Amino acid sequence: MAMRLPSADELEQLEDIEKQWAVKAMHHAETYFKLISAIDPRQLRLTNIDDEILKDFEETFPEIDVVHLDEEQFKSPAGKEKWRNFVNKYEKRVNEFNFGSLIRIDCREDYTEQNTMFGVRMQFYAIEIARNKKGLNDSLRQKK
Repeated sequence: MAMRLPSADELEQLEDIEKQWAVKAMHHAETYFKLISAIDPRQLRLTNIDDEILKDFEETFPEIDVVHLDEEQFKSPAGKEKWRNFVNKYEKRVNEFNFGSLIRIDCREDYTEQNTMFGVRMQFYAIEIARNKKGLNDSLRQKK
């Protein structure tokens, strides 16, 4: 079976979708960062099942240091498979569970080109719920 290449119109549509995704992910990141910079992140609930997500995340990924993420744990073939299994458990329980999201690599810093990686919303939730519950985002509010 021969693979069909997309037409110029289809490519433009794909580019538009990518741009829309990027704008939405950036807006989500900016909103979240303003929120954790303004209020006590320990009191923040990102989903209605934060405690369950945190427990599952800590049991599934005990090796992940949420202070400073190692991108290899997300991008290696084994990491991708492990994350895929984790994320898919929440398909019917968390809205936009697989939407693209920007994730800060180092929780002590803002979103910058060097401090940001792409992921999906469930990865963002798992990491940020852990950071918030452990008080790792507290210093952001104190900086403001």
